[in-house]
Amino acid sequence: MTQKIALITGASRGFGAALAEELAALNWHVVAVARTTGALEELDDRIQARGGNATLAPMDVCNIEAMRHLCRSIYDRWGKVDLWAHTAIHVPPMSPADHLDAKDWDKTVATGVTVPGQLIPFVSPLLRASGAGVAVHVDDPNAGKFLGAYAAAKSAQRTLFASWAAENETIADLDVRTFTPAPMATATRARFYPGEDRAPLAHPTDEAKRLISTL
Repeated sequence: MTQKIALITGASRGFGAALAEELAALNWHVVAVARTTGALEELDDRIQARGGNATLAPMDVCNIEAMRHLCRSIYDRWGKVDLWAHTAIHVPPMSPADHLDAKDWDKTVATGVTVPGQLIPFVSPLLRASGAGVAVHVDDPNAGKFLGAYAAAKSAQRTLFASWAAENETIADLDVRTFTPAPMATATRARFYPGEDRAPLAHPTDEAKRLISTL
């Protein structure tokens, strides 16, 4: 197996989907993880139309047993992962900090903090097996008004990946890095900034290409 393997958690839409599509076009085999089966199938259609190939994994990243099984299946089939990009997020409704909904808080923290904390021990051996594995934390420093839950989860996620990167900065077979996309015209951005002029915003495909150029 000479084809590089990319695991993208949160691959159905936005930046994750754009990254999956661009990597597949460069002959990477993409393992695309997301809850929405229809969106994954549409992604697969676009990938195949460009001559690429992907494995679809329609599952909730918060289902840790499903993710454990997926990582084991990746090992059994390919023995490695060359790139892991965690782009999965939960976007709660905008809310003042003193009006946070408990269920939205729990889901935001689970997806943004608990999930990567649980996945790192699963994915790290797969990345090391590559000999030059790269883990990418997709950051968003946005901490505007009424974004407390989202910003808090992203802050904790940023610290987690920074610690992992520091722990492996002298290890040749694992590169943990952070990528901060320019503000993009995504559904997440539209939810946070309703009515914003989207013309100046970056396209997710362009930001995906920018990330890939650094690999």
